[in-house]
Amino acid sequence: MYYVSQYQERNYLFGPDGVLPHDEFRAQLTGFSLYALSASPAYFQVVYHLGIAAALAVTLGIGGRPGLALHWVLLWSVYQRQPGLLDGGDNLAYVVIPFLLLTRCYDRFALPAGLAGRLAQRLPGRLRAVSVPFHNLGVLMVATQICLVYVVSGLYKVMGEEWQDGTALFYIMRVAEFELPGWSDLVYENDFLVVLGTYGTVAFLVYFPLGVLVPALRPWAAAASICFHLSIAFFMGLTGFALTMIACDLVFLSGALDRALLRIRSRLPGMRTSEPDAESATEAAIPELV
Repeated sequence: MYYVSQYQERNYLFGPDGVLPHDEFRAQLTGFSLYALSASPAYFQVVYHLGIAAALAVTLGIGGRPGLALHWVLLWSVYQRQPGLLDGGDNLAYVVIPFLLLTRCYDRFALPAGLAGRLAQRLPGRLRAVSVPFHNLGVLMVATQICLVYVVSGLYKVMGEEWQDGTALFYIMRVAEFELPGWSDLVYENDFLVVLGTYGTVAFLVYFPLGVLVPALRPWAAAASICFHLSIAFFMGLTGFALTMIACDLVFLSGALDRALLRIRSRLPGMRTSEPDAESATEAAIPELV
């Protein structure tokens, strides 16, 4: 989405002769970026389109861990090339994608899953068993990172005067960069919605980790978080940040989604499966360890 939404203006936004010239970009760069290696327009086009291909491959489940690692490098590079377009989702992507490298995130949705499964079966059993604790560790790290984002954000809000008196949402939704004409005024002109949204946001952010620690409440906490970020995407236009957070929230729904899928398959003719073997049972239980 990030690549395609900027595609028509890519030369102006990211190109070596664009709004941020290559020399100025290299002078202010504090990390690394593949776009800093050359000022050639042809090189820029190759790297940018390679980034699109890598992102699409990850979305479709192609490439496995090497493809995911390449996507992380290219995404980091394009984020560093134009920091003025970032909305906060980049910070989470920097941290979470390396965690995903530990997980078996291609097991549930991947186009070449059959080929990957056959190749995995050729590996020694002990080597395949090592992937289970690494997967659990990666999932736990993603879950912990999301909880930290919520708690830290909530505690910072608690210290703000506007959040304490219940008026913060009124001021936020009137900021020109975040206001959605024709919709935002329906919220900030309603005192009840402003107070409810302000206090509800703080309570949700601070107590979210408690919700995911209780298995019965975990799907509801994740669903509430997804609705929360959909509203951020709609009203404030922070689409990249919202979608990144929603993608991470899905880790809390993996167990519930697996159980729902099993129920659906058991009710469809021809989809009934036999009892899983020990290895499959272990794999199915992985999401429940979060």
